[in-house]
Amino acid sequence: MSSMIQIKPWQDLSQEEVYDLLRLRIAVFVVEQNCPYQDADNKDKSSLHVMMRNEEGHLVGCARLVQPGISYAEWSIGRVAIHPFARNQGKGQEIMNACLAHLKRQTTSQPVRISAQFYLLRFYTNLGFVQVSDIYLEDNIPHIEMLLTDYQAIKAE
Repeated sequence: MSSMIQIKPWQDLSQEEVYDLLRLRIAVFVVEQNCPYQDADNKDKSSLHVMMRNEEGHLVGCARLVQPGISYAEWSIGRVAIHPFARNQGKGQEIMNACLAHLKRQTTSQPVRISAQFYLLRFYTNLGFVQVSDIYLEDNIPHIEMLLTDYQAIKAE
């Protein structure tokens, strides 16, 4: 099953796209993970939003690319979410590859930092990220900081 990925700045998102993004993020991070947290963190308006839709046009995955100086000194990728019905189909890797390819094209391969849920350590390690912090709690969920500096394996689409 193929998917379509779009990357847009906040100001170019339609009302429908904003609604879809927030709905998916809340479904995954708040409801599924039973973690009440403030999703509207004032970073969305200065970020690029990555949206993955299936053939029927439903949002099945999302992420956001946060410019340097907002979350970290480096570019960062966050709010990566895959709808439960679309998991175990390679969608997480597909959306991350799209994020990294975009950053490679746009930033001349500057480092990328993430705050990853610890249980996803192997997933992000397989993408080339390296753990650079001890485990810490973020919204009561174990996280680690990871950094990607080697873009050799990333294809700029």
